[in-house]
Amino acid sequence: MAHVEIMVQASAEDTFAVLADGWSFASWVVGATHIRDVDPSWPAEGTQLHYRVGVWPFTMDDITQVSAVDAPRLLELEARLRPFGSAWIRLELTETAPGRTRIRMYEHTKRGPGTWVPDVLQELLLMPRNRESLSRLADIVVGRSHDAADGGQDISHI
Repeated sequence: MAHVEIMVQASAEDTFAVLADGWSFASWVVGATHIRDVDPSWPAEGTQLHYRVGVWPFTMDDITQVSAVDAPRLLELEARLRPFGSAWIRLELTETAPGRTRIRMYEHTKRGPGTWVPDVLQELLLMPRNRESLSRLADIVVGRSHDAADGGQDISHI
């Protein structure tokens, strides 16, 4: 199974903290446009994000559910997009040096008509989207790390 990966200048804990913030999901996941609700104990196993995907006015509401979690190393999800089925997504975090983390993302169709698409074609379609998602995630992680190092960002003067 193909994967995409990126290195980020932050600890695995800081990186996982962004994944654990369900309200930030639409900021880094390509295609998600609006978070409608996040279960209070996200990302505990079985909890869900409720979101909207698509481009207005062609949007759909759906959910992503946590299948497995091992903070700060692993988050496994099932992202649904009814009526098209669902996708299995796995995010692995490996701290390769202090303050440096490799994020690997795996994805494949789990249910629905997408399972009829050959794996090679799925990979060709998903890899660019997932690379962009990881790039956005890395930017958020680094931005939050810098804000924390600066003692938080004061925007009261803006």
